[in-house]
Amino acid sequence: MRSIFPTRSGTPGRTRSQSRGRAAAHGLALSLALAALAGCTTASGVEVSAARAGDGEVTVPVRGGTAVIDTASLAVRARPASGGELELSAPAATDLGRPGPVTEIHGGARWTYPAKELTVTAVAERGRLRVTMAAGRDGEVRWPVTGTDASATDLQLPRGEGLDIPVRDAFWSAPERGLTGEPMDLGSGALTMPMWGYTYGKRGASYLVPTDIGTSLGFASVRGGLRGTATHTFDGGDDTRAYTVTFALTDGDPVAPAVDYRDWLSEHGRLGSLRDKIRANPADGKLLGAFHAYLWGDARTPQGMAELRELGVSRMWLGYDAGTDPMSAQAVRAAKRNGYLVGPYDSFANGQDAATADSPSSAWPDRVYPDYCVIDAKGKPETGFGNRGCYLSSQAFEQAEPTKHYLAERTRHMVANGADSYFLDVDAAGDLFRDHSPRHKMTKAQDRAHRLARMKRLQDGGLVLGSESAGAWANQVVAFDHGSATPVGNGLWALQRNKEVWGGYAPEKAPKTFFKPVDLPADLAREMYDPKYRVPLYETALHGSLVNVERWELSFGKLPQQKKTRALLAMLYNIPLNYVLDGPTLKQDGPELAALQKYFAPLHEKAGTERLTSFRRLTADRAVQRTVFGDGVLTVTANFGTTASHGVPAGCVSAKLKDDRQPRLLCPGKVVR
Repeated sequence: MRSIFPTRSGTPGRTRSQSRGRAAAHGLALSLALAALAGCTTASGVEVSAARAGDGEVTVPVRGGTAVIDTASLAVRARPASGGELELSAPAATDLGRPGPVTEIHGGARWTYPAKELTVTAVAERGRLRVTMAAGRDGEVRWPVTGTDASATDLQLPRGEGLDIPVRDAFWSAPERGLTGEPMDLGSGALTMPMWGYTYGKRGASYLVPTDIGTSLGFASVRGGLRGTATHTFDGGDDTRAYTVTFALTDGDPVAPAVDYRDWLSEHGRLGSLRDKIRANPADGKLLGAFHAYLWGDARTPQGMAELRELGVSRMWLGYDAGTDPMSAQAVRAAKRNGYLVGPYDSFANGQDAATADSPSSAWPDRVYPDYCVIDAKGKPETGFGNRGCYLSSQAFEQAEPTKHYLAERTRHMVANGADSYFLDVDAAGDLFRDHSPRHKMTKAQDRAHRLARMKRLQDGGLVLGSESAGAWANQVVAFDHGSATPVGNGLWALQRNKEVWGGYAPEKAPKTFFKPVDLPADLAREMYDPKYRVPLYETALHGSLVNVERWELSFGKLPQQKKTRALLAMLYNIPLNYVLDGPTLKQDGPELAALQKYFAPLHEKAGTERLTSFRRLTADRAVQRTVFGDGVLTVTANFGTTASHGVPAGCVSAKLKDDRQPRLLCPGKVVR
């Protein structure tokens, strides 16, 4: 959130150099038996007991069949147990040179590409093919090259909550979408999870990149279809000389790649639990059933809290900016008496000269600015929010914190009014930085580790912690996020920079950038909110781990033409709506907020800690969609169409808790203005 939170470019990852060339075909005569692999079964339940190599190929058992790697080119094809063959990756788009001999290792095989100083291992791991490259020198590889099989029909992409894109839909291959332009960084920013997937007819594949730092994903339209190519940069200075990709066969369901990723997180001890967070800090439980709102002007007063209570709003998360007029202790007490969470916006990432800082959150004591600025490879500070000041180095803070306590003191000051929540901008999202300063050198992986450590300190300190657009890597240390529910369209940033259309930072107590309604251009609205493209990938992976909300600058009232659709999506995905309120809008929009929150609260209180176990489209036009949470704890059916279907009127949502006798119906058109 910014105004006094200065704006920062949301442009996705930086352009990476594009290597050329294809590996030439190469034969290799070799036959060897490899170690038995326990627990790998086909779809029919028949165990596949061993990997094997020969004739320039390595065959690895995977759940539902086998995967075959061509060692000359790194092309990967699958042989499903049900028959046929799928190309999971075309040959690498980087010239790898002639491969060395294949040798046996436990559970798989290893070989090299001497010309590139690359060592490759391919093994079966928990039903997946895992391929790891270790580089002896800096360089780049463009692989895997996906979506090349002729049967490819849909691409699953974790842009925000998630998209399911028909690969031959000309709308998505158009340059205006940005999908076929600059590659997207898997480690931070444009994508919320380091994975993607394809549907191949009635089957599918999931691609995960555990080594997401240093990896980007780009798309191109080839013969009318969208192909995705990952690019990994091997950089010894940034500790990215290892690169791992896993491949899994799926049933072709549009959320199957997210199921695979959730399983991977769980298997590796990286899946958080909202239930566990609530046990550790009962205040986290106040998120269940709560809508979210940023407060301005009279809405952040004790009287504003009384108005929310009189409307019958049972749960809220309430945030306020880091300006000179924070929420008073009296207002905080009133909010907490109502059962609401209250938290300030803050950022540990931006530094400016204290005498001219845009916001108190950008001003730091002593010489934090400029001494803690991240220094780029050219020796220059990384420019901060709104092209002001600099980004501050998490390494510099971690080095100083044991004696200087800058972050601890900042936090104590920010919650001195009794606030029990905290919104820490950027830490769980945004760009990761390599710091070249000799006084606080840092790799991107170290930057991520420092952010996780300081967020965990806030969490352990009893604060209900949220951050901007939380990448999946932060799911264990945040209780909520603002942003990962929004699949940001390529044109949104340019629209926001047009202050005449979007609004600026005045007036102070109700900045138009938050309050001025905007009609999205038709193509941008389609890109972001057309239900036929939307799928709950993030919720499938992380529902029950944290509470996911739309971006802070896209309040529910900001986009009036999308209100009905956004309300249906929120109920279908079991996630809160996000408002922005001042005195007048509290009176104007309060009844709407109260009605929607009253419907949402019992559903989220029961299912907010459950996993999303099923997502289905019930009609061919994708207009009617259904989700299930837990073992039937909650079933939700949303009808985005224009005619009644499956017992749900057009433009309505039907929700049924397990113990309900009758479904609960909400028709947002009768509620929203």
